[in-house]
Amino acid sequence: MPKTDFIHVQDWVFDLDHTLYPATSQLFAQLEVNMERFLMRELSLSRSEANSRRARYWRDHGTTLAGLMLHHNTDPHAYLDEVQQIDMSVLAPNPALGAAIAALSGRKIVFTNGSRSYAKQVLQALGMENTFDDIYGIDDAEFISKPAAQAYDTVFGKARVRDTAAAMFEDDPRNLIIPHARGLKTVLVGNSQSAPHIHHYTDDLTTFLGALVQGATCE
Repeated sequence: MPKTDFIHVQDWVFDLDHTLYPATSQLFAQLEVNMERFLMRELSLSRSEANSRRARYWRDHGTTLAGLMLHHNTDPHAYLDEVQQIDMSVLAPNPALGAAIAALSGRKIVFTNGSRSYAKQVLQALGMENTFDDIYGIDDAEFISKPAAQAYDTVFGKARVRDTAAAMFEDDPRNLIIPHARGLKTVLVGNSQSAPHIHHYTDDLTTFLGALVQGATCE
């Protein structure tokens, strides 16, 4: 991956969960438990039924919330307020990644399917609360979830992302389809899935970004 692939990039867009912290963290597991509890109560489901419904809505709609809003008219504020009540102490500060992001030339932006307030809490736990220029959550996307095109239209419009001078880093391959179509450089984080809309992948974001800054080559 030569540095020249990114030499034009001035807007660096990062997903949050499983992108800025590893999937091995117990943070998202807490969210899943809270989602299941919400589904069990609101839809009168058993735990196994709630788990199945949560996974199906995520698969079919991008997020569990998107499925709940579509099929059950769920209030997104009430859902997020409850589901995102989690223990952030399971996250360890990552100064190396924070420094690698800060060293990038241009704007650094977070765009997550969580709320903006949740993103701020995660970034604080990671020691990156001052690393990014802008933070956008699903509330900024009018509660439309990635990978829906409207979510990108709304957030990229608000952030004034310059598509052909931007790159996006994501752990979910689906969420890179629209950015690729818009002209962004796309980087899949955490797995090596190959697809036409993925330009690069890495299982070590710190090293990947460090190589860009230093002009080195990485796999």
